[in-house]
Amino acid sequence: MDATEKGEDLVAQTWRLLGTLAAPVLAPFLAEWPQTTERRAVASSALPVLRWLPELVRDAPSFSTALVGALHQAAPSLAWRQTYTVREVGARFLDCYGWSEIAGESGPLPSKRIACGYLLLGPDTHYPRHRHEAEEIYLPLAGTAAWQQGDGLWRDRSPGTLIYHVSDEAHAMRTGEHPLLALYLWRSAHLSQKARFDASQID
Repeated sequence: MDATEKGEDLVAQTWRLLGTLAAPVLAPFLAEWPQTTERRAVASSALPVLRWLPELVRDAPSFSTALVGALHQAAPSLAWRQTYTVREVGARFLDCYGWSEIAGESGPLPSKRIACGYLLLGPDTHYPRHRHEAEEIYLPLAGTAAWQQGDGLWRDRSPGTLIYHVSDEAHAMRTGEHPLLALYLWRSAHLSQKARFDASQID
C-alpha cells in the first residue's frame, strides 16, 4: 500500500469509526461530512511528538485499535502541524504537541464546514486554556488525559469518551505519565480561524 492508499484508508476508517458512535451531539457533524471522492495532494511533514505513536499503538483499546494502527501506518505521508509559536507556548510544549488534518481546508479530503484530524500530546503536557468560534468534539483514542471546560473541575477522560465544546467555550487539556492521541472535529463556516489563548493560563 503506497502513501496515497494509506491516507485514503485512514479517511475511510475514520468515517467508519465515527459512524459506529450513536451520540446525538455527533449527528450535526456527521451530517456535514463531505461525501466526495475528490482528494487534495498534501505535502508530508513530521514533528517530534510522533515519537510517541508506537506507544499509543500498543496501548490502544479494542474500539480504536484498527484506526490507531492505520494512523501509525499513514503518519509518514501526513502533514503534521502546529498552531502556535515558541513565544506563545514555549519550546517544551511544541516538542510534545502536533496535529494532522484529514478533512478540512488543508487535509486530503476537502471540506468547507467540517475539519477532522488527529491531536497528539506527549506525557506531562498542559495544553493551555483556549477557545474558538468553531464547535468542537474530541474523541480520545489512546491514552488518558484530563479536560477542563469553562470554569469546571478537571476531569479524566478515557478513550471512547466524546467531549463536546460549544462555540467559544474555554477549555484546556493536560496529560499525565502517558501520551494522548485524540480525534477532533470542528464545525464552522470559518475553518481557517485560529484558537485564542486566555493569556493568564499560559505557563
